[in-house]
Amino acid sequence: MATFKAALEEDDRAQGWTDDLRREVQAEISINRSVLRRHGLGMARHLRPRLGEWMEHEGVQPGRLRDLVGDVQRALVEAQTMT
Repeated sequence: MATFKAALEEDDRAQGWTDDLRREVQAEISINRSVLRRHGLGMARHLRPRLGEWMEHEGVQPGRLRDLVGDVQRALVEAQTMT
């Protein structure tokens, strides 16, 4: 999460990231993490991780932040299969 709290780098902006998008993605990830921490993995099946679709819709190109978002989405999907 520290990566999303840091200022965007020039490469990030070139890949389509904006400060608003970064904050929105950070908030979405935080909400999902909070739900899992508070209520356990059983809640994972209720989460609808669509971060990848979101990145596509926003036109974000591949790069370090999009890779991180992909890692988070994979972790959420894996948590759903564990329940």
